[in-house]
Order: sequence, then C-alpha cells, then structure tokens
Amino acid sequence: MEYIYASLILNQIGSEITEEGIEKILTAAGAKVNKAQIKAVVASLEEVDINEVIKSAAFAAPSAAPAPEEKKEEKKEEKKEEKEEEKPEEVQGLGALFG
Repeated sequence: MEYIYASLILNQIGSEITEEGIEKILTAAGAKVNKAQIKAVVASLEEVDINEVIKSAAFAAPSAAPAPEEKKEEKKEEKKEEKEEEKPEEVQGLGALFG
C-alpha cells in the first residue's frame, strides 16, 4: 500500500512516477523497500491517469456508504426490543423470590 501512497505523492506534486522517486519517498519515511514491488507499481501505472481515477472513485464511494448505516440502526432497534422483553421476566423472577 505504501507504494501506491508514494505514487500518489509524486502525482500530487507534479513529478513523474519513477522507481527512484518511489524509493526516495519510502526510504525517507523509514519503510523497507522492495525493488520488485516498486517496478511492478511503476509498470502498472504507466498508462493510468491517476487524477481521472481519483475523480471517478470520489463519486462512486459516497453513494454506497448510506446503505450499511441503515442496517446498523435496525440491529440496534432489534437489540433494544430484546432487552425490553427480557426485563419483565427478570422482574418476575425477583418477585417470586421475595413472595
């Protein structure tokens, strides 16, 4: 993942994404450098317009985010209902003990 981050940094500052550039960033950050991975990242990003990828990804992510929140709310409501149902049973049990 750090190789992609280094590529994004180079892109952001307007530099060409090169093996040397990625290696310098990772070395400066104190990361362990794997030259084979750097070569693979540079090769895979040669014909990719990173700015276009970021723009297209920025619009896709927010539309998917609201769906899981609704499920969480439903689960919370179900748990509350279960707790409410359990309370009367507990009270009855205590009442039976003290008669």
